Amino acid sequence: MPAGLALLPLIESAFNPQAVSRARAVGMWQFIPSTGKLYELKQNAFRDDRRDVLASTRAALDYLQKLYGMFNDWHLALAAYNWGEGSVGRAIAKNQRKGQGSGYLDLNMPMETRFYVPKLLAMKNIVARPDSFGVKLPQIDNHPYFDTVTIRRDIDVTMAAKLAEIPLEDFKALNPSLHRPVILAAGTPQILLPWDNADIFQRNLDAAAGTRLASWTVWIAPGSMKPAEAAKRVGMSEADLRYVNHIPLHMTIRAGSTLIVPRPARQERDVTERIADNGQLSLAPELVQRRTVLKAGKADTVASIAKRYRLQAAKVAEWNNVSPSANFKAHQEVVVYLMVNPHAVPRKAPARSSNKAPSRRKPTEVAKR
Repeated sequence: MPAGLALLPLIESAFNPQAVSRARAVGMWQFIPSTGKLYELKQNAFRDDRRDVLASTRAALDYLQKLYGMFNDWHLALAAYNWGEGSVGRAIAKNQRKGQGSGYLDLNMPMETRFYVPKLLAMKNIVARPDSFGVKLPQIDNHPYFDTVTIRRDIDVTMAAKLAEIPLEDFKALNPSLHRPVILAAGTPQILLPWDNADIFQRNLDAAAGTRLASWTVWIAPGSMKPAEAAKRVGMSEADLRYVNHIPLHMTIRAGSTLIVPRPARQERDVTERIADNGQLSLAPELVQRRTVLKAGKADTVASIAKRYRLQAAKVAEWNNVSPSANFKAHQEVVVYLMVNPHAVPRKAPARSSNKAPSRRKPTEVAKR
């Protein structure tokens, strides 16, 4: 593969593992969720490998090699990396139907993609000949900067940094895929440490045998609930539960969600591989009951209104001071209480249901990965 591809993250993200685009592309190599999963980048409640320096680089090179195999041209492969392989393929087919060329410069493409390869080539020239462009690059010694260290037990992020004898912020910078305060060994078996600190970490870890390494574990929500209820069940404050698990205000926790909670003092067992690899935090907007006034249609009854809005007929009757078997007159006002998102823009409820199926717009193809 061309050595210049090593500079592609500079164009994509300025080598920032925490970069996020408007298209939800994440990391140095800017993978969207679906392509990340396709190239085995784990995205769960505990880590996002799209931010992992080694994992995302492996995935990006695999993807670029695939694109080169499709187009047999590195310029077109890079255009596909930026614009999408489907878009490049359609542009080539369109030109071929017109009898026109199908090279990078021949295709009609967005301005961002048009400048994408020239940007990379320009950066390659600057790095190769900095003096020619009046640029002074920092000296980087030709030896490994970091080393991989195997993790065999769950361990707090703060504890790992302490054992490695490096600042917490440096540890997080080297391990940007971790977004919870604990490293689950079954899901993240390796971490990165500065080359000279890898041995220090191992020595300190061996010396800490028998010491409690993890003060956090995983709790699976048995049912849908508000964060306040979940916090009460696990012995945390609601504010701490929200902070540790990145739960915004006005959201509820769905059943089956995995949350980071304090680890009981007597718990010896670490989190299993199934949970560490697949745990997800699923949230839903907090719903409240809102009084809504409808206009009844012809032949509407208490039963038909109740069925349409998935309510109990007895409740509809009670709200309107009528019997459960009552009929409504056309255009009569009917009071119902509907579960709604209190922060959504309120809309007037329809008078009656329609037999017309809702339109389904074809999803727009995402240009970024």
